[in-house]
Amino acid sequence: MKMTTSMIHLRQKLSTFLYRNSTLYLLILLIPPLLWFGIVYLGSLLALLTQSVYTFDDFSMSVLPTLTLQNYINLFGASNFDIVTRTFLMAAAVSIACSIVGFPIAYYMARYAVGWQKGFFYIAVLLPMWASYIVKAYSWTVILAKGGILYWFINRTGLTPVIDFLLSLPGVGGNTLSTSHLGRFLVFTYVWLPFMILPIQTSIERIHPNLLSASADLGAAPSQTFRTVLLPLAVPGIVAGSIFTFCLTFGDYIIPTLVGPSGFFIGTMVYTQQGAIGNMPMAAAFTVVPILVVGLYLTFAKRMGAFDAL
Repeated sequence: MKMTTSMIHLRQKLSTFLYRNSTLYLLILLIPPLLWFGIVYLGSLLALLTQSVYTFDDFSMSVLPTLTLQNYINLFGASNFDIVTRTFLMAAAVSIACSIVGFPIAYYMARYAVGWQKGFFYIAVLLPMWASYIVKAYSWTVILAKGGILYWFINRTGLTPVIDFLLSLPGVGGNTLSTSHLGRFLVFTYVWLPFMILPIQTSIERIHPNLLSASADLGAAPSQTFRTVLLPLAVPGIVAGSIFTFCLTFGDYIIPTLVGPSGFFIGTMVYTQQGAIGNMPMAAAFTVVPILVVGLYLTFAKRMGAFDAL
């Protein structure tokens, strides 16, 4: 009993001490996650950056601890630079497409959907995210195949000449949608679209309706109100959504592996260099590209007020 009383007294003193020293209490709470972040994340990142300046011996297929910048120089070679450019253009195109498709949906959710309708739209947007990412990617390989449901719909509606024309364009082409950049673009847009809709919807909901009413009262047409009031105020939400769509597309390697032509993306190139060839230094050098690009993009997004819309 005496021991129990002393323990209770000690706990009370400790609680009082931590209450009076809130900064120390906060540090105690933050130390475990900060250690995890510093050791696991930053430690592995530092090890990756260190590997990027090592030398890979093509003869022995081994990594040598000889420091060199040749891996970074090789990134500017024609084939490697083409991989970086292809990945960047696809990420930018997916972000633009998601914003165009997602904006009307987000606007309706924010301005017109009420009660059960709003709940329905939330479920409709979030439901695809509950399914396995790999399952969705594999499903689209079947949908886009020559005998898939999409081609059945195209043949029924007489759009076959249009699809054949699109597939014949340079940079888009392939024998079928499942082996073309167009099909890959469709899959990326479908998978990442929910990440664009929700930030835009949140951004539009923060726009006070009186601003739109005031624009109309001053004689502005609906199109003018959209261009001068609604769209500028919704831009932070669009940029916030593009953080997800751009970054996730830029680093993805599963969809480029399953859908589209055989050209490498950064993700597939890293996987090939590290997994198939064993050239860890070159794989590490390739991973530095997304780190730099995404870092610059996040800086741009912060200046556009995107973080306030998340």
